[in-house]
Amino acid sequence: MALNNTYDARLVQQETALGAGVQILVLALLGTAIGMGPAGWLTGLAFAVATWAVLSRALHRSRLRSFGPANRVTLGRSILVGGVTALVADSFQSPPPLTLLVGLTAVALILDGVDGKVARRTGTSTALGARFDMEVDAFLILVLSVYVSMAHGPWVLLIGGMRYGFVAAARFWPWLNAALPPSTARKTMAALQGVFLLLAASGLLPHLVELGVVATALAALVWSFGRDVLWLRRTSRLQPGVEARELVAA
Repeated sequence: MALNNTYDARLVQQETALGAGVQILVLALLGTAIGMGPAGWLTGLAFAVATWAVLSRALHRSRLRSFGPANRVTLGRSILVGGVTALVADSFQSPPPLTLLVGLTAVALILDGVDGKVARRTGTSTALGARFDMEVDAFLILVLSVYVSMAHGPWVLLIGGMRYGFVAAARFWPWLNAALPPSTARKTMAALQGVFLLLAASGLLPHLVELGVVATALAALVWSFGRDVLWLRRTSRLQPGVEARELVAA
């Protein structure tokens, strides 16, 4: 039995290494296609290494015996996000091909609705898979907000930074760590952020319309986070002895 566990652990780690290899291949293809500069290359490589390291450590701690089909879909999404990250970093030196940026982002957003369905249908839902999915979503929103902020100002970064600000605040106010009840509205607001930012980044809309789209996205996110924070605060006052169970962000 111990030998099987060791073999499975190695197999799982091999999948994360393969993901890093595919990420580097994607960067090479992008570099060849658009002549990507040092900023794009270094940022993309840093993303690949960080994803491999963090995911490998999380898999080791969770002791999953199989990576699972849903996690493979999420890993594929993270590879696309790595490509988008490299393009956005490179855009500080030269404008990226919008068709390429929009295409990679659109596929990553579409696949966001696939990995959860795969996990449920195959009975392979795990806490690690859910967290992996959430982190990929959050980082894509952060990267898109960085890109859109170059046209509309640094206030757009509030969209990408809000989730990370929530995580940081929870270190000072432990009641923010309590589990939130399931919410369709929260999931909808989170999904819309990527769609709105993609619209703003596409260059297909007039400047003022883009501004309105991004402002709407920020307002919706503030409402979603604000509602959850108020619920958590109210619950902590009603149940002051309850212990934090897990970190859940909108």
